[in-house]
Amino acid sequence: MFRSRRAGLIQRLWRLRCTTPGPDDSHGALKPAAHALFKKLKDTELELLLRAVESRGAGELGCVWVEPRGSKPGLPAPLLLCRLYRWPDLRHPHELKRLSCCRSPGGEGAVHCCNPHHLSRLATPETPPPPYCKISPFAIPLKWPSALDNKRKAWQDTSLSRHSLKDGSWCKLAYWEYRSRVGRLYPVHDDFVNVFSELPAGGGFCVAQLVSRSRSQAVRRARAKIGQGLTLSREGGHVWAYNRSDHPVFVSSPTLGPAVHKILPGYSIKAFDYERASGLEGWRDPDDGPCDAHTVRISFTKGWGPSYSRRFITSCPCWLEVLLNTHG
Repeated sequence: MFRSRRAGLIQRLWRLRCTTPGPDDSHGALKPAAHALFKKLKDTELELLLRAVESRGAGELGCVWVEPRGSKPGLPAPLLLCRLYRWPDLRHPHELKRLSCCRSPGGEGAVHCCNPHHLSRLATPETPPPPYCKISPFAIPLKWPSALDNKRKAWQDTSLSRHSLKDGSWCKLAYWEYRSRVGRLYPVHDDFVNVFSELPAGGGFCVAQLVSRSRSQAVRRARAKIGQGLTLSREGGHVWAYNRSDHPVFVSSPTLGPAVHKILPGYSIKAFDYERASGLEGWRDPDDGPCDAHTVRISFTKGWGPSYSRRFITSCPCWLEVLLNTHG
């Protein structure tokens, strides 16, 4: 009975692997290493790994502990499982970042967590798409005589007083639909917070509970795609954003520079750097005009800026404003 139950867990885990193998290997090549790893895990660890893979990281599942490989060659367990279940094209461990929910100490020779959903993939700088334009680039350029004035007015409407942060929280979250803020500010005291519309387990800022008197179909469609949303975490002198949803999110902050960064599902980005922000008081976004140097803006599913059809974030149907405490 014991052997058949354990064998069944391993068979189910193997069937749940990504359907497309990586460019340098096939599932057949990974099978011996994967089964060797499964044999090292206790039954409770196998069950926890199975739940994590089946739920695709939904909820707050614990760490899957594994002993180090020692001097034996082969892929590290976290890299192996991430390649098997999340990113077949993953090549190196330094492409990964542990999430703040993971209790693995890391380091050489230490027992560590190999839960593939306790890891994210680091977003790398991408070549921005060309500026968005509905007409031929050889036609007469469009003129925007009042764009900056309109943007200044928009941010006069949406800016929030920093005095509201003085309550011990490291940040407060404001949820917007176009130019209208919906609900109250959400203070964050823990080191990380989930922002979501649907999450089977766990807690955080649930935007599905926020009620708006008038909500357009575009907003409803965008909200339907938030799903598990994202995780914001404060780690040392940085704020990280991890995309847990099935759709891209778009991130902008003064310490990321003027570009709006597209973050794919499963990826993380260092959204804010407190030390770098200390020299950015009075910072101006070349497209948005004056901007608070301690604010991160995140749009769900829709990008904005010169490379997108939406010029300003206030044209995005669902977005988040992260108001950071200046003391980090």
